[in-house]
Amino acid sequence: MNDTIFYSAGSTSAMTFAADALRRQNISIVSAPAPDVTHLLLPVPSFEADGRIRGGGILEHILAKLPEQVCVIGGNLDHATLKSYPKIDLLQDAEYLARNAAITADCALRIAASRLPVAFQGCPILILGWGRIGKCLADLLKSLGADVTVAARKPSDRAMLQALGFRSADPKSLEPILRRFRVLYNTVPAPILSDAQMFHCRPDCIKIELASVRGIAGSQVIPANGLPGKTVPETSGALIADSIIRILSAKEAVS
Repeated sequence: MNDTIFYSAGSTSAMTFAADALRRQNISIVSAPAPDVTHLLLPVPSFEADGRIRGGGILEHILAKLPEQVCVIGGNLDHATLKSYPKIDLLQDAEYLARNAAITADCALRIAASRLPVAFQGCPILILGWGRIGKCLADLLKSLGADVTVAARKPSDRAMLQALGFRSADPKSLEPILRRFRVLYNTVPAPILSDAQMFHCRPDCIKIELASVRGIAGSQVIPANGLPGKTVPETSGALIADSIIRILSAKEAVS
C-alpha cells in the first residue's frame, strides 16, 4: 500500500483515532483534499440525515477537489453523489460488524453498570433481539452471572437460546413478565414495545435503546445507538483502521 494516500473527512473522535492508527502503519494521510489522494475516508456511519458528512463537511465540495475515481471508505454509503465512485462500505463487512457488535455490548454494559444499585450477579435482564449485538450482550451478561432473558421472534432462535442456557420469550407476549426486569435492552430497529406496554415495567427499570431506529417507547428510555464511536472512540477508530488495512491488503493480494 505504498502508493495509497488518504484524506480523512469528518471530525469525529473515532476518525481522529482511525487516522492516527493508519499513520502508525505508515499509510500517508494528507491534511487537505489533493489530486493525488487515492482514498477518501469518511466516518462510520458517514452521513447525517440531511446528507452532510458526520462531523462536518459537504461531500460534493470535497469530491470536487479529489480524483474522479477516488475510492470512498465509510459506512452506509448509499449517498446519491457516490453512485459512480468505487466504495468500501464497512457496514457491509461481516468481520467489522461482528467486532463492532462486541464493542457495542461492552459499552452497553457500562451504561447499565453506572446506574444499577445492584450487582449483575443474579440481576434479571431482558434483551430484545437475537442479532449480532443481542448475542454479544447476552453472552457478556451471562458471564457476569446475570439472569438473562432474550426475546426472539423466531421459534428456532428461542429453542437455541434455551439450549444455550438463556431464558427466552416471544416479543408478542412480554407484558406478563416485564415487571421482573431491572434492565431492558432493545437491539431491534423496529417498534417492539409501546407506551402502554412499557407501563408494565417496574418503576426503577433501566431502559436502554441500542437500535438505530427506536423500538421501545417512553420518556425514560436512554438513547444509546452508535455507542462505540461515542463511548470508546479510540477502540472504534482502531477497529476502523484495522478493517481498512485488512480489506485493502486482501484486494492488493488478489490484484
